[in-house]
Amino acid sequence: MSSRAALPGNERKSDQHTSLSTSRSEKSTGWSSRSLGARCRNSIASCSDEQPHIGNYRLLKTIGKGNFAKVKLARHILTGKEVAIKIIDKNQLNPTSLQKLFREVRIMKGLNHPNIVQLFEVIETENTLYLIMEYASGGEVFDYLVSHGRMKEKEARAKFRQIVSAVHYCHLKNIVHRDLKAENLLLDADSNIKIADFGFSNEFTMGNKLDTFCGSPPYAAPELFQGKKYDGPEVDIWSLGVILYTLVSGSLPFDGQNLKARPPPRSAAKMTFTLVSC
Repeated sequence: MSSRAALPGNERKSDQHTSLSTSRSEKSTGWSSRSLGARCRNSIASCSDEQPHIGNYRLLKTIGKGNFAKVKLARHILTGKEVAIKIIDKNQLNPTSLQKLFREVRIMKGLNHPNIVQLFEVIETENTLYLIMEYASGGEVFDYLVSHGRMKEKEARAKFRQIVSAVHYCHLKNIVHRDLKAENLLLDADSNIKIADFGFSNEFTMGNKLDTFCGSPPYAAPELFQGKKYDGPEVDIWSLGVILYTLVSGSLPFDGQNLKARPPPRSAAKMTFTLVSC
């Protein structure tokens, strides 16, 4: 699915975006649906020209689709500004998945960085959650690499500087992303980086280890495969190294595959991990 706006983490989106294993002991925090419900009062309607709209946004076309959600390109009725609206069917999510979704929303609401996809507004009805987000019209860095091949050093350096700046900002706010990869790096109309998909993100406190093992295997740190607890930032830093290699080489460092096709997870003969929800 195109990830101009990333969909929430389902139990198993694909082999490339799946948890390694899970532990029930990690503290999980999330919003109650009541805290979001007050934001929605008759916000969903249909315009006289039969084009549906959500709040002040007119829906245009579908730009992404998943099992329990889809992403629509929309335009603000007054300003003409384009946004991406993630439309999530809450009835298809179990209580644990809903809790993770509300955690993702809460974390994104607290982030404000030029290289992170901004969450503008949250609208909720009884059955549906609408996330109005910044639209990154340039698509995924992954798709850019497939179309154009590896980046020149100057371009890669500029892009990587933006990625590191955004990740450093998250770490200063005690947020760890845990799923940094080329597919979750978007480009805006000016080719600036926008980090997306905080579905696996969580808060961390130095000295208190995290013990949920999740992410995308080609970008995952060794301690995740080894089932070790971790502080948080170090797993993002490992992923940054993989991303840098990918930008300048056009391939992944450990299996050497070209990015013309999305590579499978590392061989189970080399690494053992359980594919479950994060």
